[in-house]
Amino acid sequence: MMTTNATKTDTDILWGVAHSYYTVKIRSYLIKKGVPFRELYPSHAEFQTRVLPAVRHMVVPILETPEDEIVQDTTDMIECLEARFPQPPMVPDTPVQRAVAWLLGAFGSEGLLQPGMSYRWSYRAEQEDFLRGEFGRIMYAGPDREARDRAGKQLMDYFHDFLPGLGVTPETIATIEAAYGELLDALEIHFQSHPYLLGGRPSIADFGLMAPLYAHLARDPVPSMLMKSRAPNVYRWTERMNLSSIADGEFADRPETYAADDAIPETLEPVLELAFQDWGAELLANAAFFNAWVADNPSLPTGHLVSAGGERKVHPTLGFIDYPWRGCTVHRASAPHGLWHFDKAAAFARALSGEPRKRFEALVKRTGGERVMAIELARPMKREDYVLVLA
Repeated sequence: MMTTNATKTDTDILWGVAHSYYTVKIRSYLIKKGVPFRELYPSHAEFQTRVLPAVRHMVVPILETPEDEIVQDTTDMIECLEARFPQPPMVPDTPVQRAVAWLLGAFGSEGLLQPGMSYRWSYRAEQEDFLRGEFGRIMYAGPDREARDRAGKQLMDYFHDFLPGLGVTPETIATIEAAYGELLDALEIHFQSHPYLLGGRPSIADFGLMAPLYAHLARDPVPSMLMKSRAPNVYRWTERMNLSSIADGEFADRPETYAADDAIPETLEPVLELAFQDWGAELLANAAFFNAWVADNPSLPTGHLVSAGGERKVHPTLGFIDYPWRGCTVHRASAPHGLWHFDKAAAFARALSGEPRKRFEALVKRTGGERVMAIELARPMKREDYVLVLA
């Protein structure tokens, strides 16, 4: 695929940055999976000359394999790497755990963008120097600190403007923070007894949650202090997820396996309940908007971009949605990419039958997820040529 590649090695290359939401997700996976990799920043010359023209998005992370295959979406990366490196498995092979793992992984990847972005940018003044350093690394690799800070500020201004599109406004910030606090409390109890979400081995659920909980909320100064003081077990989990070994001294006698008999730990149910409650409100509004768009455009062909105006975007939108949530009204851009993530998880749930289906349905009923799991999309979506399109 690539003809001139000075970075060519026999290991994977992860193009990413330390504080990137999605880089954290795939980096943690590579570490836990034991896949050799080299991480490079987009300030590297070859990112501009080779990788960016191939993907046609200014985005990280990007995975480049030794065979010169380029993969952009982290979920696609994990599926690709699981096929290449089957052991140790990072997706449960038992039916209920697999469905729950994909669901919670999607929740982390998409459903926690609001608190992640809110804590980063709503407290920008308190974190300005830290963030300038982090964002400056993306665009400038030299020793001049002022040049790096200038580059960082320019990129920070760009990302700060994303907040309204995510529904993060003065009217919603307090509610977002309250919901995040409840999630921290639920995870704190769970990680007191379990090293990972589904037992003694990390799964795609853990990697999805690492995206916001480490990249933004455990590293940025303001939310980091909150997590350390309110939920130290959650902070310890973020450290554990960046260690190569599966075992942890705190859980020395815990088998490095998922919970026995396809069980879901009881302490995980409050986490699942919050996912259904808080991401569910957005998903229901997104699904209704997407289905209406499909109904209004019945002749769109397979491969049509799922994006307003046909614009190539990593996180496209079809317009703005409004929905009630925890006593306030959220006004934000629709998020079809979140629907795509959710539908991948829901497909595993829909495929259940017999006794596993009964157990999953009982779990969903106990955790208030019946309306959310009943979501059906008018047309399926897929990722093709690094964008989201109609299948």
